[in-house]
Amino acid sequence: MTPGERINHPAIRIVIAEDQALVRRGAAILLSMEPDMEVVGQARNGVEAVELAQLLHPDVILMDLHMPLKGGVAATREITRDLPSTQVLVLTTLNDDETVFEAVRAGAHAYLLKDADENELLETIRALRRGESRLTPQIARKVMDQFRRLAPIPQAEPARERESNAPPLQESPPSQSGALNTESLSDKEEKILQLISESMTNRQIANTLFLAEGTVKNYVSRIMEKLHANTRTELALLSKKQPHLE
Repeated sequence: MTPGERINHPAIRIVIAEDQALVRRGAAILLSMEPDMEVVGQARNGVEAVELAQLLHPDVILMDLHMPLKGGVAATREITRDLPSTQVLVLTTLNDDETVFEAVRAGAHAYLLKDADENELLETIRALRRGESRLTPQIARKVMDQFRRLAPIPQAEPARERESNAPPLQESPPSQSGALNTESLSDKEEKILQLISESMTNRQIANTLFLAEGTVKNYVSRIMEKLHANTRTELALLSKKQPHLE
């Protein structure tokens, strides 16, 4: 974003949720130095994070996963449920793969390691303003590994069953099994799903496919409903497992 563009946009309002005072204050100083960012609140635990989010309606929350009273996953789930316009950027040390995976399911929009450099943090916050999702390669790999562990091994269909007119056995939805069934998607929906996996925004998809942005938004909602995905980030991660979508 150029200096001129930053002037034309209101500052990104940010809440920092981090139980370590030194890390929290350091992040606040860093972000406050940026002309297009404003730190409007600091939370020491998940309870305060939820309270500040509901009170201040920030654009972005920097969320630590391991905090007292209420963890970052639970806080993220509450915030994304009640405040869909607030974006959650998870900061993690990646010590607990399961917690990172649960943060994906909770609805966080971006994930960074705590050792990320300053420019990466700032650019990720600005990417959220643009409607993008961001995952570091380490986070994406671990989350996708977790999806694979949860996904059942597909069984070959017996020839006699394939030839019969009997309806196929009903499968569990991906939200329970971790599997992704794209058979119910139209060609247009599969194309949009592929572009989502490439981290494209609705506007970028609209420009690529020559559609109205509102039409793309409706497509994305239907795709999420069909595939039982809770967030665009989860949808992108699930789609990357499918060879024909890569």
